[in-house]
Amino acid sequence: MSELPDCLYCREDQRLHDLMIKVAPLSTSTLYLFKEQTHRGRCVVAYHGHVNELFELPDAELIRFTQDVARAARAIKAAVQAKKINYGAYSDKLPHLHMHLVPKFEGGAAWGAPFEMMPAAKQFLAAADYAALIESIRQRL
Repeated sequence: MSELPDCLYCREDQRLHDLMIKVAPLSTSTLYLFKEQTHRGRCVVAYHGHVNELFELPDAELIRFTQDVARAARAIKAAVQAKKINYGAYSDKLPHLHMHLVPKFEGGAAWGAPFEMMPAAKQFLAAADYAALIESIRQRL
């Protein structure tokens, strides 16, 4: 068995746990909730394999990954009553295919503009609030 790349999604190590909470496994990926919640319900869908680009996926996997993203976005939008979900796939600094799902609220943070990855004024929740939000998303998956 080969060694895993030094990637927080592949290793699911402390770096990942410091940033996110696992919500649920999906067809070809895993859904995580960001601990930083300026955008209530902000999550990431991380592909199971270590690839960096959508075009690296075989067609069937690309379809399944896209379906995972849509399924998660639908659940998040319903759970938090967002006006819009923004999608972001960057991987500049973390070369692993993952899609940010960022709920946006009219009049809320970064409405009509790109979201900040790590805003200066970070918002965190109490443990019970994370648990309730995660359960609400899971029920809608």
